[in-house]
Formats: sequence, C-alpha cells, structure tokens
Amino acid sequence: MKTVRVGAQALSVALVAGLLALLVWKVAHQVGDATIASDVHKGKEPSTPAFDLPRLEGGGTLASDSLLGKPQVVNFWASWCIPCRDEAPLLQRASKQYASRLVVLGIDHQDFRGDARGFVRRYGLTYPSVVDTGDKLYTRYGLTGVPETFCADRTGRVVAHVPGAVTKETLQQCIQDALSS
Repeated sequence: MKTVRVGAQALSVALVAGLLALLVWKVAHQVGDATIASDVHKGKEPSTPAFDLPRLEGGGTLASDSLLGKPQVVNFWASWCIPCRDEAPLLQRASKQYASRLVVLGIDHQDFRGDARGFVRRYGLTYPSVVDTGDKLYTRYGLTGVPETFCADRTGRVVAHVPGAVTKETLQQCIQDALSS
C-alpha cells in the first residue's frame, strides 16, 4: 500500500514538473516572437496578417484582401466562451450601425462547427465569421484566450486591442480609433 502511494506521489510530481517545463518553454518562445497584441501594446501599428479562411456559414472562403479599404473590427470568439456570449449583441449592433463605414469580422477559435453555427444563429450575427483552422491567426495575433478584439484602420494597420470581452465603451473607443486613423 505504501509503495503504491509513493509511486502515485512520484507520478504526480513528475506530471507537475512536466507541465511546468511546458509552460516555461511556451513563455520563452512567445517572448521572442513579436505578435500583433504585443506590438500594439508597445505603441506600434502592425499590419493585419493575410489569410484565406473558410467561412463559418455560406461555404467558400474569405480572403483578407477583400477587407482592405475599410476599417475592421476583428473579434476572436468561441461558442463555449461565456464572455463571448455577452459581447455578441454589442458586436452585432456595431456591425449594423457602422455597416457603410467598417466591417466586423468574427474569427471562431477551437470550436465544433455545429456549435459555432448555433452561436451565430442564436445571437443573430450577420457579419462574416470564419474558422481559424490550425490557430494560425490566433497565434499570429498573440492571443491568450477568447474573447479578444482588434481594430484596424482602412489600410490594415492594427490601431487598438481589447483583451477580454468588449463593453459598449471599449468597443466604441476601438471603432473610433480605427475610423480616425
């Protein structure tokens, strides 16, 4: 009995050490890599990365080239994310209010397609939503979770970042930053 307990404790210590090593490795590799979020927080205005991602609904893909020329609100979300549910109506209202002046883009992160489509229908989202296959944009933007929102001006320069859920005020400021740049 004592041998089993000691073995379980040793296994637990090894597992914790392994997870700690993985965390240290991840942090060490992120620090050296510039991300859009880190650049924005340093006062830089990095360009939005190019992409061609599958649309969540309607089939086909959406290419980043088709968004240039209009300011953008880029929102990373997931159907399982509680704060994403809270901010979805705000993003939809902004999409309607500013329809002629900017584009809101939803980027679904690590979700089942059916759940993501259900989320879009439940909240009546009419702005384009794409699936970030392989988390390429999630990584490039430097996200630490969802939701996170970025605003870019008409030339594709990211001018604002809202970590966490947007509020009416933070979304309005993000949009104003994008429109006035």
